[in-house]
Amino acid sequence: MAIRSRTRAKSTRLGSDPSPPMASSPPLRPKAVATSTARHRSPWKRGLSFLFVLISLAVLLLINLAWKLSAFVVYSPRFYSCDIVNEFPHDPGAFTQGLVYGGNDTLFESTGLYKKSSVRHVLLQTGRVQTSYEMDGSLFGEGLTLLGERLFQVTWLTNIGFIYDRYNLRERQKFIHQMHDGWGLATDGKVLFGSDGSSTLYHIDPLTFKVTRNVTVRYGDLEIPYVNELEYVSGEVWANIWQTDCIARISQKDGTVLGWILLHELRERLLRSGHQDIDVLNGIAWDEEKNRLFVTGKLWPKLYEIKLRPMRGRPKGSIEDLCPIRNKSK
Repeated sequence: MAIRSRTRAKSTRLGSDPSPPMASSPPLRPKAVATSTARHRSPWKRGLSFLFVLISLAVLLLINLAWKLSAFVVYSPRFYSCDIVNEFPHDPGAFTQGLVYGGNDTLFESTGLYKKSSVRHVLLQTGRVQTSYEMDGSLFGEGLTLLGERLFQVTWLTNIGFIYDRYNLRERQKFIHQMHDGWGLATDGKVLFGSDGSSTLYHIDPLTFKVTRNVTVRYGDLEIPYVNELEYVSGEVWANIWQTDCIARISQKDGTVLGWILLHELRERLLRSGHQDIDVLNGIAWDEEKNRLFVTGKLWPKLYEIKLRPMRGRPKGSIEDLCPIRNKSK
């Protein structure tokens, strides 16, 4: 009997209670302490994380804004009017098609019209013609530029050009270019820039007269036609837009219009003075040494030295309104 009782007692002690032993649970006090510590630290951690996210977002927004502003500054065209620094006499019978500064207060000028076309060496202060070469009556003189000791000139409605000695204006060479027509010429001292009345700006090798590349002159999505007389100014090609009183400042690299010079006031000034027979603005000359800019027009009695003045904001009206293109023969 004793043995059976002990067996039952053992069975009861080993019994059927499935609960896990209490010893497997973690101590209550350490858990309470850990939970209390987490509650004290988590608000700071959450705050620092939130602050870090805010700062990161602010930096990204500033970088994005700076990029957009820099793109706007670089590519958004500027508009300019001008202040008159000096005015000089100019032959009112000169149908100016090309103008270039010749140094020592002199200018070289190409004039147009059949039987009246010429290449001239002109004194700036008096407007007096020092030397003149009268062209064949069948030719219509156009753009002119000076490269080294040679003057390069193109002619209207042909792909014929001429090279002259800058000192005596003697014709030295005739050349054939690859533009569709001859309108404007300029140079950076290495290549010739040419225009043919389209929206194309040509790069021309001055030795072979082959077009090495060309770009389309654009203002935003708008192609600018009738690119006319040219001048190279501080890394840009400046162009009279035919039959307007506007000059486009053009990137030689891609043809983008970097700025507009609006010179309506000059012609209106002459009209108010009683000069009713004048034509539009045409002729840009740049004195690189003294940073002087000269402009004149066809049949203008004055040549102006001007200083550009940035306009505040955009002018009223579109560029098509400000510089309207009219289909009119030269």
